[in-house]
Amino acid sequence: MKIIIIGASGTLGKHINLVLKGEGREIITAGRKSGDLQVDIDSPESIEAFFKKVKHFDALVCAAGSGHFGPLKKMTNSDFLTGVNSKLMGQVNLVLIGQHYINPKGSFTLTSGILSDDPVVNGANLSAINSAVNGFVTGAAIELENDVRINVVSPGVVEDSPNFHAAFPGHTPVTMEKVAKAYERSVLGAGTGQIIKVF
Repeated sequence: MKIIIIGASGTLGKHINLVLKGEGREIITAGRKSGDLQVDIDSPESIEAFFKKVKHFDALVCAAGSGHFGPLKKMTNSDFLTGVNSKLMGQVNLVLIGQHYINPKGSFTLTSGILSDDPVVNGANLSAINSAVNGFVTGAAIELENDVRINVVSPGVVEDSPNFHAAFPGHTPVTMEKVAKAYERSVLGAGTGQIIKVF
């Protein structure tokens, strides 16, 4: 089983990598500047070149993509497009392009987050982007061919991001083990079109 993990060196990616390692599984790590291969998910051309190198694969997990975190009063079109171009279209394009390379019965696992359900101050961009990623996954699930599955993991604020804890008042940080298990469920399970919430 060939599994691609994009963002494998990041806060989530490191734990996803550990939980998915196993006998008979080939893990390909990828990132903008790190990993076995490099890919810039903000660029459709980079994504296409990446898949041409990888060729066929069985599962793709994306734990990459950025958004804008800041006050609505000061937010600009350019600020908002940070999330649109990266966390939204970056992940969407991984699927739009990757569907032509993925093996039958393969799977895509994308990442959104709690702000789609429980907004916080300064998080309007990510609330919108996370909701859009969730919507894309539920819509794409009924059209992907060859029994290809797609899910999205929506984690709360995580233990390993203490710099964000203060921005999420009243939230209990989620353990990295619990979040990583959600990705394992998506990749190795049978579900599709699921928003796997980890709060």
